[in-house]
Amino acid sequence: MDLPAEVQISNDQLAVKNQKATLVSINQLGYYELRLGFNNRQHRVLVPIQSTSIIFRDPEPEFPTDLEIER
Repeated sequence: MDLPAEVQISNDQLAVKNQKATLVSINQLGYYELRLGFNNRQHRVLVPIQSTSIIFRDPEPEFPTDLEIER
């Protein structure tokens, strides 16, 4: 995963659902560091991993399903 990454987050504590944000880093203490827009300005926000869901805005690349794997 390349950081920073464009994501959508949901977090009940911030009262946001599917909010566009930029994931800057994942802290070893259990927090996501995000850049989040409030009132037309960008703010640095630390949110707990346990209560935050993240969806990456760039979809995963699709691979052909008819690929044969040699064993």
